Amino acid sequence: MEKAKISVIQLFALMFIFELGTALVVSYGTSAGKDAWLSILFAICGGVILSFVYFILFRQYSNLLFTGYIREIFGKYIGWIIGLLYCLTFLYICGRNVREFGDLLVSSTLSETPLLVINITLVLVMCYVIHLGVEVLARTAEVFFVILLLLGAAGNFFVLVSGDVDFHQIRPFLEHGWKPIFTTAFPHLIIFPFGEMVVFTMLLPYLNRPQLAKRVWPAALISSGLILSWTVLLNISVLGLDAMKRSTFPLLKAVGKVNLFDFIERLDAIVVFTLLITVFFKASIYLYAAVLGIADLFKLNNYRQILLPIGTVVIFLSLSMASSFSEHTKEGFLFNYMAVIPLIILPVLLLLVSIIRKHFEKKMNL
Repeated sequence: MEKAKISVIQLFALMFIFELGTALVVSYGTSAGKDAWLSILFAICGGVILSFVYFILFRQYSNLLFTGYIREIFGKYIGWIIGLLYCLTFLYICGRNVREFGDLLVSSTLSETPLLVINITLVLVMCYVIHLGVEVLARTAEVFFVILLLLGAAGNFFVLVSGDVDFHQIRPFLEHGWKPIFTTAFPHLIIFPFGEMVVFTMLLPYLNRPQLAKRVWPAALISSGLILSWTVLLNISVLGLDAMKRSTFPLLKAVGKVNLFDFIERLDAIVVFTLLITVFFKASIYLYAAVLGIADLFKLNNYRQILLPIGTVVIFLSLSMASSFSEHTKEGFLFNYMAVIPLIILPVLLLLVSIIRKHFEKKMNL
């Protein structure tokens, strides 16, 4: 671990931006139909419960990284293997985020630019900021948090006054009953993006006031979740459900429809800048957690010596995981089912084993 501290506000900014990530732009929750926005609200409830599972684990081992207290709970050898699997999971999701950002740029603004160039550029900038340390990453998030809010406010304003919004398109409510709402919320929406916040167990030891994590975590999760729910509702109101399902990046299409007075148009740049900010921080957090965990597992004195090689692995993953974006999306759908184990089942199991061990240790000491 590096000697650094981040503030509560900085942690909130990191979590808020992380949660928005690519979920803000990609087709999200559409299997629930017109009630996708409602399904997200239910997923928020599950995410809040998970946040308390992660926090209770952190409170019991507040001086250790997640990879550290996995070994404390499951034992030296089994814990080491599970910790390494978590690091590999973080790298894989990091590669997915980089790929999604590259595909959006290629399809929207930089159609003649090779995907390789975009991905290399993004990962190199990520490596540079991570090399400077978690404090620099957190302070940068504070600044871009404000910029993100301004971009969001501008985008919403122009869409709402454009005349393209028809809230009748979200009706009728509960068109197909409660079943698709709940089956969409779990596991897909809880996993992505709320369950992914397990990665912050690698950053919580740097918090200058650890006791406030139990307030910051749910606050960031709920606020970002409400924005995701509103964004999906707005996309359906502008595009209609069928067009939203067919669209690869529905928010880009919805904002791109804005045309005020034949003068204010081509506002899809707002979406591109928004995704650049959210993906940069989300992928950076995953990359930082992965290199920090690997350094911890292999007892390296400094994570910076493996940063560039691991960054190269992320570039390779982002390019090789799928031949097209449609294939990439299908893989992501399957990954959500597999991710239930590391993002939900294992943390809950860790908490149960930890509580049982603490109980027996108290009995032994009596």
